[in-house]
Amino acid sequence: MQEVTVTSWSHLQDELFEDAWNSDLGRFRSRYAFRGLSDRNYRLETTLIRLGGDYAPLERHLLRNFKKYARRNVVEQDSIWHWLSVAQHYGLPTRLLDWTYSPYVALHFATANITHFDQDGAIWAVNYLKAHQLLPRRLRKKLEEEGANVFTVEMLSETVSSLQEFIRLSSGDFALFFEPPSIDDRITNQFGFFSVMPDSTSALNRWLVRHPHLWRRIIIPGSLKWEIRDKLDQANITERVLFPGLDGLSSWLKRQYSPKSERPELGLVEKIEKSA
Repeated sequence: MQEVTVTSWSHLQDELFEDAWNSDLGRFRSRYAFRGLSDRNYRLETTLIRLGGDYAPLERHLLRNFKKYARRNVVEQDSIWHWLSVAQHYGLPTRLLDWTYSPYVALHFATANITHFDQDGAIWAVNYLKAHQLLPRRLRKKLEEEGANVFTVEMLSETVSSLQEFIRLSSGDFALFFEPPSIDDRITNQFGFFSVMPDSTSALNRWLVRHPHLWRRIIIPGSLKWEIRDKLDQANITERVLFPGLDGLSSWLKRQYSPKSERPELGLVEKIEKSA
């Protein structure tokens, strides 16, 4: 079953760790990439797609100017994959899509926006091991040589030197997952990595529909979001940890003290009094 709607916190745990047992290793080692969305209707669209308009030709201009104005020491190597990773990390619209190895980090992003608690959320889980079996031969060979399941930026740079070369690798579409360099604690704490496709206009969900054996989608009813959010906060899966710094701290405190009542001003006073 590609899609399941959870009915409780315990049901959610079972679904998040479904198919995590690795019999070869004798360990629980999931091969899924997770992405949490606050609204189940959101598509797996990159920030470049969400830019709108005739966005595809703008990609090279965005990257060229980012490289021109950014400090040269922001990347470890002058490669397209390093630059794309840094640009995505700092908010430039790119063809990359954010994922995490952690189902709980994905769950955080599905429940961080309390203004969407009246809507069902979703967590996408994509088996990157199976997705990589569909890669062009040159890319599969690199993974085999390294004994790796996911690319690093160094591995990609050694295999494909430009986006144009990446696009020409195959006549069809495919999805590749790679880990960015550990630019800062945010990437490390979020256990994050990226997916990328040769066609910058492709939304990953459209490609996944053609490959149903690669993915699962867990629907989170809006009625469960408050319970999930409170339990994640108690488990310290919060903005304070995932976004180290004063901005993450402020986001966490704002949500902690946001009211659940229908009258926000009274709810906030009540919560402050109880915590004092």
